[in-house]
Amino acid sequence: MSLKTKRSLARRTGRRLSRKLRRPARPARETAALVNHPEPLVSVIIPAMNEAGTIARAIAGARGVHPRCEVIVVANGSADRTVEIAQSCGARVISYAEPLGHDVGRSIGAEVAKGEILLFTDGDLVLSSAQLRPFVMAVSGGVDVALNNYSGPVHRSRPHPVVLSKHVLNIILQRPDLKGCSMTAVPHALSRRAFQVLGSDLLSRPPVAYVHAVMEGLRVEPVHIVPVGKINAVRRKKGGRDPLQQLVIADHLEAIALLLKRRGSRAGFTDGIRRREMVR
Repeated sequence: MSLKTKRSLARRTGRRLSRKLRRPARPARETAALVNHPEPLVSVIIPAMNEAGTIARAIAGARGVHPRCEVIVVANGSADRTVEIAQSCGARVISYAEPLGHDVGRSIGAEVAKGEILLFTDGDLVLSSAQLRPFVMAVSGGVDVALNNYSGPVHRSRPHPVVLSKHVLNIILQRPDLKGCSMTAVPHALSRRAFQVLGSDLLSRPPVAYVHAVMEGLRVEPVHIVPVGKINAVRRKKGGRDPLQQLVIADHLEAIALLLKRRGSRAGFTDGIRRREMVR
């Protein structure tokens, strides 16, 4: 695992923590199951933390996306039987005793993936092969970043801040056609070319990776709707607050800052017919 990837240990717990880099402990266990194809075309990466109730079904859906497939489960901080169940299902399991933080499992799994297509999902997301296969087919057809074509609930009088952040980011990117699509949401898939352009570290900050992908001219397209907002219940702490909301919004602000740095203070938009020089 690269040093850049390991930086996320100090920031991905949903709390305001120091960004000082820390080297995590080595994986407690790593196993490569024989049922994974020795020369995979598709690598399915599944981060999981205490997902004993769903991990077997998540792996089963992932397994059927392609005959040449490997399934990689990054189990971090699991205190239940997630690791044992994933191993019994034939996945390659990379296990850490401590929680790595939100989305860091994507970076770790991508670093060891062998496939030309990297498909990202989650251990608590039970999807069929039919729901996942369109992302693989899109990348096979030339798409670099195949997105979940799910924009979130948009007909509410007060939209969710994360949904709003995604829409705003796409407008600033001058990709309003993507609406609320984002690499924040799984499932999505990357070509090997896209992974080489983005690198593993950015995958733990999906909005930043997403902006890089667009600015680098990668082919980014929404390909299939998986309504994850309806499938997955939000995990809340005391007080009814979403523990990840502020983290994800901060990532979007970082992505916008990157965009402004690259394209200027107006993000590439013209100033119209304004004659600012007339202002005294």
